[in-house]
Amino acid sequence: MPSAKIYYDSDADLTALKDRTIVFLGFGNQGAAQAQNLRDTGIPNGKILVANREDSYAEDAKSKGFIVEHDFQKAAKVADVLFLLIPDQVQPRVFNEQFAPILKDTATIVIASGYNVFFKLLNFKPSQDVVMVAPRMIGSSVRSLYQKGKGFPCFISVEQDGTGTGLTEALALSRAIGATKAGAIASSAREETAMDLFAEQALWPNIIMLFREAFSVLKEAGCSDEALCYEMWMSKEPAEIFERAAEDGFIAQLKHHSTVSQFGQLSGALALDGSSAREHFKDILYNQVLNGKFCREFSKIEADLEKEGAENPLNELYRKSEESELGQAEKRVRDRLAGLL
Repeated sequence: MPSAKIYYDSDADLTALKDRTIVFLGFGNQGAAQAQNLRDTGIPNGKILVANREDSYAEDAKSKGFIVEHDFQKAAKVADVLFLLIPDQVQPRVFNEQFAPILKDTATIVIASGYNVFFKLLNFKPSQDVVMVAPRMIGSSVRSLYQKGKGFPCFISVEQDGTGTGLTEALALSRAIGATKAGAIASSAREETAMDLFAEQALWPNIIMLFREAFSVLKEAGCSDEALCYEMWMSKEPAEIFERAAEDGFIAQLKHHSTVSQFGQLSGALALDGSSAREHFKDILYNQVLNGKFCREFSKIEADLEKEGAENPLNELYRKSEESELGQAEKRVRDRLAGLL
C-alpha cells in the first residue's frame, strides 16, 4: 500500500475561508481549541459562531469572547462551514433534525470523527462538501501546541465533494486550526473509524484483560495489593513508556530500560505465537466493526445511555468491572493512601 500523502502549510490557501461564516456545533474540548486557533490565525471573531445549548460550555464560549447562538436553526441558516463537534451518539439526531433541513446547499460540513459518515447516519445534500479534519490529540494539546507555534498530527479527507472545492476548503481549515504546520495526513472516514473502533473494541479490551489476569496471578503468588497497583500502573511507568515510544520509537524506547528488562521483553515478545490474537483481531475488525454490527447494536442502546443508575448500560459495565479482583484491590489501596495520592 502506498504511503499516505501529507499536506503542509504551503499546500493550503487561507483565502478560501474569506467572508465565510464558520459555525461550531459544540464548544467542548475540541471545539474550544479549534475555534480559538481559527480566530488567532486571522478569521474574524464576527465570522465565528458557536452553536450550543445553554450550559457551562456556552458560558465558556462567551467568556472567551465568542458569539453564541442557542437557536440551532438560526445557526444553521447562516453557516457556510459547520464544524460538527458534539458526541457521535447525538450527532444524527441533532444534525438531521435541526441543521440538515436548513443548511445552505453549498455548505461545508466538517467532521472530526468518521463514525457517523462511514455508517451513513447523517443526511447530506449532494451539493454539499463533507470533509474530515480530525486532530489526533486532545483539545488542550491542540490549543497549547498552536500557541507554542508547533503543529499536531491530524487526519484530513474529502468524503463528499459537492462543490468541487472540498479539498481546498479542508486544507484551509486544517491550516487555520494549526494542523498543517506539522503535516495533515490524508486519510478517510473508513480508515479513521476502523482504527478508532478497533483500538476500543480489540486492542484496549485485551490490554485490560491482560492486566486483570496478570494481577490475579501475581496476587496468588503472594504479592500485595499495594505493590501490585504501584508496580503495574499507579507509578505511571506505563504512561512514561508510551510517551517514550511516541518520542523515540515503539521498539527503540526499550533502550531506556535495564538490560534485564530489554532482554526479557524482546525475547518474550518474539517467543509468543500471535496467530490466535491475530485471528481474534481480524474477527473484531471485519465481523463487528466494518460490517456495522457494533454500530447497529450501539444504536439500540443510545437512549439508555442518558438514563441514571442501573438502567444505564454503561454504568452496569463499570459496576461489573469494578467488582473484579483488580478493581476491588485498587479501591482498597486508594482508600488507604488517600492522603498521599
